[in-house]
Amino acid sequence: MLLDLSQILSQISQFITTYIVYFGPGYNLLNTVVFGIILGISVILIIKMFRVLKKDPKDLLIPIIPFIFFGSSTRALVDNGIYPLSYLLITPGIYILTGLITIVTLLLAVFIERKTKFDYRYTLLLVGVAICIPNILNIPHFNPIAFFQVLGVWALASAGFVILRNKWTLIKDKFNLSVLIAHLFDASATFIAVDFYPYGEQHVLPNALISLTGTALVMFPLKIIVILLALYVIDSYIEDRTIKNMLKLTIFILGVATGLRDFLSLCIGT
Repeated sequence: MLLDLSQILSQISQFITTYIVYFGPGYNLLNTVVFGIILGISVILIIKMFRVLKKDPKDLLIPIIPFIFFGSSTRALVDNGIYPLSYLLITPGIYILTGLITIVTLLLAVFIERKTKFDYRYTLLLVGVAICIPNILNIPHFNPIAFFQVLGVWALASAGFVILRNKWTLIKDKFNLSVLIAHLFDASATFIAVDFYPYGEQHVLPNALISLTGTALVMFPLKIIVILLALYVIDSYIEDRTIKNMLKLTIFILGVATGLRDFLSLCIGT
């Protein structure tokens, strides 16, 4: 009986390691669904937290960027062999860890604000920058060509939307425009990495579309259509401000996090 139980636990562990925890060469449908469920539950809990704190998720757009950089740069350093491959430093471990650090810091920052009147966003930003320093110092080298390739494509892809923002109600809102531009950054990093360097797309749907079209340029129309549609639905059908802004912040984080990871992995690894 004990042997059977041990074998069952071993098989479960092997299944999780193979199909759920991201040690392999890419995402699959199963772990994509599992990570989506984890994200959904996390968003619901965080919305409740913001209600208790009486804070607007929209205010975290800038202060949260260093925390995103921390998670993405850690993952990029693992990808390039600078940090060891471990459960804590791969998906979903690194993003759960980063999320917990961010939430604890946010709670501490709000507590400090209530005691001292010091704006919680500054505390959040300062702590975020501080935890990024070790990762920055551990970057062994940086490829300036890849760096400017991605930023150049990103600037071209974003320029039209920035210019037209005052004539388009949906992206006239700075928050909406930021969400779209974040995903254009992700598309730019993917395009340069896949079409000009020996990298491949790891997510299920983008990988299928890139394989079908033969180019990662397909990421741009995909991102533009999906993100604009998501923003339209959120603005049109969700009235609650906290839910609306938390959903937008989540979409922003997904774009910046994946974009930064690809961008940094490319710049470090080439």
